[in-house]
Formats: sequence, structure tokens, C-alpha cells
Amino acid sequence: MDSAHLKKSADDYEKAQGKRPQTFKLYQELLDMKGLDAVIIGTPPHWHALQFIAALEKNLDVYCEKPVAYDVREGRAMVDAAKKAGRIVQIGFQRRQSKAFQAVKDFIDAGNAGKIIQVDAQIHYKATPKDAAPQDPPETLDWDLWCGPGPKIPYSPQVGHINWRLEKTSGHGHLVDWGIHLIDGVRKVLGEPAPKRITAAGGLYFLRDKITTPDTLSVQFDFERCPVVWRHRIWGAEEYSPDISNGVFFYGDKATVFATDNRWVAMPIGKPKERQDNKTGGDAGVDHMKEFLDAVRARKQPSVSIADAYQSTATVQLAMIAYETGLPVEWNAATEQIANNDAGAKLLKRDYRAPYKHPYQG
Repeated sequence: MDSAHLKKSADDYEKAQGKRPQTFKLYQELLDMKGLDAVIIGTPPHWHALQFIAALEKNLDVYCEKPVAYDVREGRAMVDAAKKAGRIVQIGFQRRQSKAFQAVKDFIDAGNAGKIIQVDAQIHYKATPKDAAPQDPPETLDWDLWCGPGPKIPYSPQVGHINWRLEKTSGHGHLVDWGIHLIDGVRKVLGEPAPKRITAAGGLYFLRDKITTPDTLSVQFDFERCPVVWRHRIWGAEEYSPDISNGVFFYGDKATVFATDNRWVAMPIGKPKERQDNKTGGDAGVDHMKEFLDAVRARKQPSVSIADAYQSTATVQLAMIAYETGLPVEWNAATEQIANNDAGAKLLKRDYRAPYKHPYQG
């Protein structure tokens, strides 16, 4: 889609491996390549569904970055396509490889924290938006193709490469782009599917006219086991304790447990001297990709199935529906429908821009 980016990437790979990779503008041309075994999808989410399903139809294994899809119905179509194809699929929830989160799950499952009453998750950071003024795209960028099945919005550096993460029509904001990692980790620790009810509140208070998704957001996910509360501030507040700005608190009736990528802390109630501060190692990103490659060779499904990843993706997408409608989302996991929120139900599927066709036909 961007010939300059494509050339730079090819140059970098040639330098690293001593051989220049083949390059393609269209993913369909790549999928027609002879001798291909697997593909990695790292495009913005509004492209995931079409590329994922097309790869499966070519009988290929697929590693697809999170979130699974842009809307809930795309995700369902992808789950169904993967089940039909029977190929190896891994979704990019790298924190499934985090030794800290794994240790926390073992600690909680052993009853050491007691009954989990509430979970708080948060990622606070300072976003640095680029120029949001509409302007002509670079000559090397095919902007119409970049927008693909999503709406064609005016180009600006803030909605193009990398910064699309905070654009409503492509990345859908901080919770969907980055926070989803922690929500997925919480689901894994608690052993929960999607929540039953979601409420959300927030807005654009500091970055108005610079981004199109909330710079401040609070969400309550009512899971069967306990409520999970998400919060983010992405405008650069001075945090009281920066070392907990990215992580999860599990509040039990015996102990509070904090987890982040390479550290976890257990704090027994009323016993400050028994606090456990544990550091872990490893590279979750490398480990997650290695697991996928090993699974391709062994023909054995890796740890993050598309069906499981769909639950985490739908969870944060439903949160954005609650935020955008200003109404609670009551989610029926069996029927995959929203009750008592007609505006929210309409947001489960976004119409595609012609000539693209949405893969969900239900």
C-alpha cells in the first residue's frame, strides 16, 4: 500500500538475512505464491477478517495479530472459517506467554488469594499525536487501498501509519489496541468467557480534535466470577506510582495480587511483612511466535485459539459499543446478541465500503 515503506522493509530484511524478500502490493498476490506454508497478519484490524479468511481458503496456517477483527461479526466469521479449514492458527496475545501472569494464575488457582472479589486493570501513558489536519497522502501511499473495507476518511499523519491505533475507524482506540492484552490476561487468569454486562464512561478531555477515541475511559465488565474494571488516561498525567501504570490488580479476600509483564506481587491482607515481590524473565513476543512456528511444524494447535481470542476481542469491542451508545451492553453469549440496546446491536457489524463484502452473512 506504501511503496516507500515496502522498499525500506525489504532493504532491512535483505540486510538482516542476506537475501531480498519478494514484495507485493496486494495480499491476494502474496497468497498466490507457490510453496507458501503460513502467513503473519500484522495489518490494521479493519483488514484482518478478509486477509485471514483468504489465507485459510488457500489452505495456509495463520498467525494474526490482535485484536482478532474490527467488529464482532467479523470475528464470528473468522472463528467459523478457522473451524472449517482446520489449519494452525495463533492470535497475537503475547502475554499468554508471560511468566508473571502464569504465576499469578497458579497462585490464585491454589486459593492463596482467597475469593477474588474485584479486578482492576489499567494502562496509563502519554500519547503523542501527530498532525491531525486533513492533507494529501504521500505519493507512495495508496490511501484508498489502505482504508480498504472501512470508510475512506481524510488522510492525515495522525490516522495513517502507526497512529491508526487511536483512530475510531481503524484501530478503535487504546482499550481495543493495547488494553486488550490485559483484558485477555484477566480472562485467562479467571477462566472466564465474555462478560454478561458492560458499562462505560469517558471522553476526549485533553486530546480533542487530535484523536477520535477516548483519552480517558472507565469500563466495568461484569463477568460471572467478579467485576473487572478498566481505566486509562493517555494524556500524560503524573501518576502517583508509575510502576503500576501498566498492570492488573486482583483483589481477593485473603490477598491482593498485582501483575505486569515481568513482575508480580502478592500482598496478604493484614500481613505487610509477608509481601512477595517476584520478578520474571523471558521475551513473551519471541516465545509466542516460537510457539506458533513449533505448532506449524508439529501440526498441533498453539495456546491461543481463534475461538478463545474472539472472546477477548468481543469483550473490548462491546465496551466500545457501551461507550459509544452511552448505554449498558447486556451480552447473551449463547446467541451473541445485545439485549435492550438497539443502537448497540447495530454496531455489532459495520457495513463494508464497496466493492468489499463483509464476511459475516448471518
